[in-house]
Amino acid sequence: MNFAMSDNLARDLEKFNDLLRGHLEPFLNQWYKKEAIPREFFQRLGQDGWLGFTGKNGQFVEQSYLKQTILMEKLATISPGVAVAVMVQISLGMVPLFLFGSEPQKETYLPPAARGETLICLGNTERKAGSDVANIGMEAKKVDGGWMLNGTKAYVTNGAISDLALITAISDPSASRNHRLSMFLVDLTSTGVSRKQLKKRVWIPSDLTRLHFDHVFVPDENLVGKPGKGLQQVLATFTQSRIPISGLTLGTAVGAFEAGLERACKREIFGQRIADFQAKSFEIADFSSRIEAARLLALKAGWTKDQGKDFRMEASMAKYLSVEIARQVGVWAADLFGAASVMQDHPVHKFPMDAWASSLGEGTQDVQKLIIFREIMKKRDII
Repeated sequence: MNFAMSDNLARDLEKFNDLLRGHLEPFLNQWYKKEAIPREFFQRLGQDGWLGFTGKNGQFVEQSYLKQTILMEKLATISPGVAVAVMVQISLGMVPLFLFGSEPQKETYLPPAARGETLICLGNTERKAGSDVANIGMEAKKVDGGWMLNGTKAYVTNGAISDLALITAISDPSASRNHRLSMFLVDLTSTGVSRKQLKKRVWIPSDLTRLHFDHVFVPDENLVGKPGKGLQQVLATFTQSRIPISGLTLGTAVGAFEAGLERACKREIFGQRIADFQAKSFEIADFSSRIEAARLLALKAGWTKDQGKDFRMEASMAKYLSVEIARQVGVWAADLFGAASVMQDHPVHKFPMDAWASSLGEGTQDVQKLIIFREIMKKRDII
């Protein structure tokens, strides 16, 4: 495998860095105080083609997952909270439509979403349904011309700013557990939709919102994919999104490491720099090595997906290891700043908190280990 970055990708990364320097970094403190990301930022990303899809011969095609992983790491190194909002727009909003939507749905919604003009989120998790994705209670009752949705989605990233939501609901209560869910595209300005933004301390400045649906009518043409295939569709979505969230989580680790390293090289204690104590120098060496190992696995997952090969195990391994290192490095960096790190406005404060958030998104660490185990056994024809 050639580990060198291609000239095209290197140029793209430099352009992306320029955009972040000009349109993210100067405004980030303001966004953190408001705990909101302006829609104009998504439009700027879309204007320059950074929202995961490219128009080609009249069709939309996914951009390289290797590229998306690298860009997500770079963005999350600066702000994991902004990175997750962008990732949701691409991986949880546009990707399910791209994979399962009808041609009219793709033609109508993907172009404005790729331009950052239409924002799309995904609502699946409920208070009693998280890791057990199939255990949702939201109902979709068939009525003339469409469906009537009733229920609540508990924790929806981008729910406050999105125009549309992909919602899973029970469309056939009599069907088996694996075939009773369907996916719907819901206009969040519809009568009966209400939103409550939740107070959280992770992934700021992105929002986390509760979406409630009270007799919300969804027309037949807004059924996404096949009836009864909602569970399979949302699981396939999560499998793909584990690759970019691995890049995001890796960026969280890198941001924390760089902050901690700078602190260790500048602060003196007992007459010498913190970095000159052997215990700390060994920690720096260890964390740097494990960050690089996690990066290689994340890039391998993206490359495997780009090659059209089965990437399920690589994606879960990348997610698992990136979370492990991000959590450890986040706490390490915060310790180096001492009491200052507990201040919410301190730059290092976000990293251990956001690493915690990453451990929950797209499946907990135990979920990743379960997937990895199953893939190991499947390759050996044991199960």
